[in-house]
Amino acid sequence: MSKKKPAYPVNKRLDAYLDYYNRKIEIPIFYEDLLRFSGSITVYDTEGEDTLWIRVYYSEYERQEIDLSLKRVYSILLSDGSDSIFQYLNVDAVDYCTFGNSKPFRIKIRNILNDNFTYFYIKKTDASRIYGLELEHMLSPYNLNFLVYKDTLIEEHIAGIPGDDFIKEMLPKCSESEKAQLAKEFVKFNERCMIRLLGDMRSYNYVIVPTHDFDHVVYKIRAIDFDQQCFEGKLKVYRPQFFKENYQMVELVRNKLQKDSVDQYKIEERSIVAKRIISSGNRIKKLRSICKTDHISLESHIELLKSQIYDLTLDLDFKKCTTMGQILDLALDFVKRNYEDVSMKQIIEKKF
Repeated sequence: MSKKKPAYPVNKRLDAYLDYYNRKIEIPIFYEDLLRFSGSITVYDTEGEDTLWIRVYYSEYERQEIDLSLKRVYSILLSDGSDSIFQYLNVDAVDYCTFGNSKPFRIKIRNILNDNFTYFYIKKTDASRIYGLELEHMLSPYNLNFLVYKDTLIEEHIAGIPGDDFIKEMLPKCSESEKAQLAKEFVKFNERCMIRLLGDMRSYNYVIVPTHDFDHVVYKIRAIDFDQQCFEGKLKVYRPQFFKENYQMVELVRNKLQKDSVDQYKIEERSIVAKRIISSGNRIKKLRSICKTDHISLESHIELLKSQIYDLTLDLDFKKCTTMGQILDLALDFVKRNYEDVSMKQIIEKKF
């Protein structure tokens, strides 16, 4: 993988798209404003390990203004945007991540009446990350809430158990049936990431979401980092199975699933993604059209990726691509066409 991914600007067409779908809303604070902190302390987890986050603090004359602005952002993102809830809110912490490309701020807002708290993130705007968020919203089982204003991106917190923590602490305690179910979900997650070209899904870039259903727990895997959408040139980067951090999940698949089951789950995921592409209608058509003309990667990455995808699909159209958006568009169209061809074949067989 590339050591440092650049942030790509939002072009006029993408900006208009965000405005049309109510993703572009004026907010009272910018990413750069939060960089004016006067000091920080390291944040440790319950085991005393460095989390790679630092808790920042601001001078007294700036703190009041920043707190008020963050409460207003919370209200715009998660409520009706009014000031009426401010009296019940407290900004408990502003944390800054020194690890990775996006270097986000994590804001902890607490309701003083009942001590419930919520997180949201403030990052620098990056076009490829926005494409990733929108594709996740349309093509995954989950909806995403985020806002963009000029050079600042606000993201709602995605709840779940960090993948690396789950693998280390909870996976060994899972029952055999739970491990089989996790193996199935990892196959589906792996396929979904590859189809929509979401890269770098190492264990700390996704969360495990447990849901209690009658007498058992259902586990789902959900991406939380969209920084590497359509950027890298190696196809392996878009397949979580090839990261060493996911080794135990891959072993789970090997031990719990037969090849026929793996193939079945891959087909299921492709079919579900194809259905979501169809049901997303004009929205995903607009996004794909904008992405096709956008520049969100390096030329060398584009040449490498289209060559590797051609080797996988033998579709000559991939060799004609000149942007990552064109590769993504063809990949989604390839999945959709295959689904429609199979569906039509089934209809014909039933009819005759």
